Amino acid sequence: MEQCAQKLKRGDYLMQISIEKNIITLLPETPTERIMTQAVWRLLIDCNGQSMSLAPIGELAPGKNHQAQFVIEGPGADQLPQFPNIVVDFDCKVYCDICNRFEDLKKGDTIPPCCGKLMELVD
Repeated sequence: MEQCAQKLKRGDYLMQISIEKNIITLLPETPTERIMTQAVWRLLIDCNGQSMSLAPIGELAPGKNHQAQFVIEGPGADQLPQFPNIVVDFDCKVYCDICNRFEDLKKGDTIPPCCGKLMELVD
């Protein structure tokens, strides 16, 4: 039984990823990671039909690029919401009214999507 565990660190994020044969397990360790993992799960799972899958795109080259990217494939993948690229021109806070996630943005940041829609500005 071959098993590989890796801890990835990005800012305050620390998620455990384990690989055993053809099963990849994501173990979120912070509230933000749990919310993001649940959002990915919701994008991939279709309770009324076939679920979608992730396929790798681009390259992952040590010393050059440490970011792994995947495209969502499967029935209905072309109907996933496409979000506009909205850049904030001042420091602000945004939130998701579905999962109650908050995020601080700096001038020049893009408003991120959460739970299938763009996050909203806090008044």
